[in-house]
Amino acid sequence: MKNKLLGALLCSVMVSGAFAAVTFDQQGSVSTIVAQLKNISPDAQIVPLPGNPKAPAKWTVMVYVNAKNNLESYGLGDVNEMEAVGSTPDMNIVVELGRIAGYSSDDGDWTGSRRYLIQKDADTATITSPVVMEIPKSDMGNWKNVVEFVKWSQAQYPAQHYALVIWNHGSGWNKALPPESGKGISYDDESGNHITTGQLKSLLAETGKLEILAMDACLMQMLEVAYEVRTGADYIVGSEETEPGDGYTYNTWLGPLAANPSMTQAELSKTMVNSYTDHYQSINQGGTQSSIKTENLYKLGQLTNAWVTAVMASGEAANAKAARTAAQAFYYSSNKDMVHFVKLVIAGSKNADVKAKGEELLNFLSGSVIYHNRATGAKYANALGLAIYIPTSYTAAYDALEWAKDSNWDDFIKWIK
Repeated sequence: MKNKLLGALLCSVMVSGAFAAVTFDQQGSVSTIVAQLKNISPDAQIVPLPGNPKAPAKWTVMVYVNAKNNLESYGLGDVNEMEAVGSTPDMNIVVELGRIAGYSSDDGDWTGSRRYLIQKDADTATITSPVVMEIPKSDMGNWKNVVEFVKWSQAQYPAQHYALVIWNHGSGWNKALPPESGKGISYDDESGNHITTGQLKSLLAETGKLEILAMDACLMQMLEVAYEVRTGADYIVGSEETEPGDGYTYNTWLGPLAANPSMTQAELSKTMVNSYTDHYQSINQGGTQSSIKTENLYKLGQLTNAWVTAVMASGEAANAKAARTAAQAFYYSSNKDMVHFVKLVIAGSKNADVKAKGEELLNFLSGSVIYHNRATGAKYANALGLAIYIPTSYTAAYDALEWAKDSNWDDFIKWIK
């Protein structure tokens, strides 16, 4: 996630489809999921659940807290924030928390992973929620572990709606790091693994479609990432920029959900964005957070193709380069705000087709894709909700992305240089 003076190492579409929700037989599901977990983590130990799985709630919020790195103390703090609210009959808060030796010694200094059904308490320093599963040796950088966590959560804590939060470092799409090993999310310092952009797609294909995918991590709200996972979640919540080490303030969006569990996925995604931005605005710290609607990303690709074709046909490469330089940038200079970039190209163009297709693209971005965006701090005045990769030199690894395969954006950024 998160950028607590970590330097440059890590901070880190086809017709829209839908996967059927995962359902489980209450008797068969537990043994099946335990067997799957054993394949991933042979040392997993199961702590018996108290009684049968509960009746379906309205929401199950699943938070995958990979604190097996220098963010460990923040992970402990965030779980305590969740305990300030706690699960209710209509809202389950389920957490997998991973830790390793060498960072925080708080809360018993245990290692491995534990799964909790979060219960409300007044203790802000100690996690008191019941441990419902213990995994002494886990690989939280293995995407299949997330799949198993989600399926287990759905089996034991069923609900009408599901939100998954992946908590850790994130790097979005970043050419400055090695092509495959340096971009993605959920970095596990013990195993050396992390979840790549392509594996995020595979993960959601196996879990079944979720209402919300949120990434409490740096730099993940990029079109390249969103397009990859567009069929796996209705809404994606994330940050264009790096996040402070503290990341999300969980109590300030789980509290409203507990009070109004009938929230739609759109409403909850907006609440998450507002919770984050209100917090950092209140302490005068810059930040970005947005919610995007995935069902319109394929149409966005079509409109983007039409616009960049017009730009390339215009021959106005100098204008496009100037817009690239001036566009709102983030931690990596190749990450630019898409809306701001398109606006600048339109403003500098003398070509009627570029302007007309650009306005159509902007209207669609703002009206049909970016559902809710907020930024705080003068530095982010032009952070308008969705970043995109516009480098000064191209890397062939970009070709493997679904966005590069389905759009001509790769041709466009090669043309600009």
